[in-house]
Amino acid sequence: MEVINDSIYNHPRYYDLVFGADCAAETRFIGEVNQKYLNNRATRLFEPACGTGRLMFSLAKRGFEVEGIDLNPKAIEFSNRRSDRHGYPQTAFVADMASFRAKRKWDLAFNTVNSFRHLTDTASTLSHLQCMAEQTKRGGIYLIGFHLTPQTVEPTDWESWSARRGNLSVITKMWTIDRSPRERLETFGMHFDVYTPTRLFRISDELRMRSYTSLQFASLIKKSGRWEIVGTYDFTYDINQPITVDPSSEDVVYILKKKQN
Repeated sequence: MEVINDSIYNHPRYYDLVFGADCAAETRFIGEVNQKYLNNRATRLFEPACGTGRLMFSLAKRGFEVEGIDLNPKAIEFSNRRSDRHGYPQTAFVADMASFRAKRKWDLAFNTVNSFRHLTDTASTLSHLQCMAEQTKRGGIYLIGFHLTPQTVEPTDWESWSARRGNLSVITKMWTIDRSPRERLETFGMHFDVYTPTRLFRISDELRMRSYTSLQFASLIKKSGRWEIVGTYDFTYDINQPITVDPSSEDVVYILKKKQN
């Protein structure tokens, strides 16, 4: 098999397909968070680390104003091209989520499935939370979903799933290469096996992410001084089934609310 050693983010067509399976559930959940925590007041939404903009596009179709940032120019180009093709404004732009300024303030922001963990040190995470607070309206909501490091059970060491659209099929595998609890860094291997009618190839990458226990994340939010945790859910995205985060928790969606001060 042909192997391409490259960032998965440089291949937005395949990335968008691979991570599109949960798009409907995530979109519905964001709308339900708006209803439950903001009484449906949110009209302007923001996504740091928006990638290919799959959620932005889905929410734009529901009538929301959306804006997003990502470090990868290819992902941003893919997102804006799709928006333009369907008659929506091109509102994604290249920026660092640890240091950015958006065009306008928003009511609700979202960052799902581990993108937050690409910030690999305390300084960048605190800078990110500060930027988010500066750009969020008073009482606004920030939804963050990621994998915690469980303390009482073994963490998940690998995942595999597939996605298909027409004649294009991608099988994805992600596995743990190294965990460093002291440095709070985890290294993961990830590859896309891409099947087309005329070609089979693999895109192979390594990802480094910061790790969090539930106590470490709670401490970070407290240290930021700008946010409070007002709700917690798991990756079933059921607004009627909030969870209590404990030492065994792994897949968690935190609902943060901007403090009034």
